[in-house]
Amino acid sequence: MQSISTPNAPAAGGHYSQAIVHGGFVFVAGQLPMVPGQTAHTVGTIEEQTEQVLRNVSAVLDASGSSIARVCQMTLYVSDMSLWGRVNATYAAFLGDHRPARAVVPVNDLHFGYQIEVQAIAALGDSQ
Repeated sequence: MQSISTPNAPAAGGHYSQAIVHGGFVFVAGQLPMVPGQTAHTVGTIEEQTEQVLRNVSAVLDASGSSIARVCQMTLYVSDMSLWGRVNATYAAFLGDHRPARAVVPVNDLHFGYQIEVQAIAALGDSQ
């Protein structure tokens, strides 16, 4: 197993890795919509949060040798399901034609007041 760390995504804030590479896959830890390198936790709109969290996932995937286009499965944790339509529209625009398997899990409050967290599993290389 290989641990992944990139300055292009928020640093791990606890006893975990941004991602682990193993067996032809990348397992991305839950990412919040924090802006890498910033200490302020600006929340912004749910669209801004969704786009930033997907940028963070993408940065971790890029650092691992994969990409957002190789995501097999994503789990989205959303603190208010009334935001779901807006989250889904931003998600669809970011991913384009790519449609990985997905779960949406309603949760209570997330850290720093954010309303979304995303984790992902992606393939490496040419594996299908």
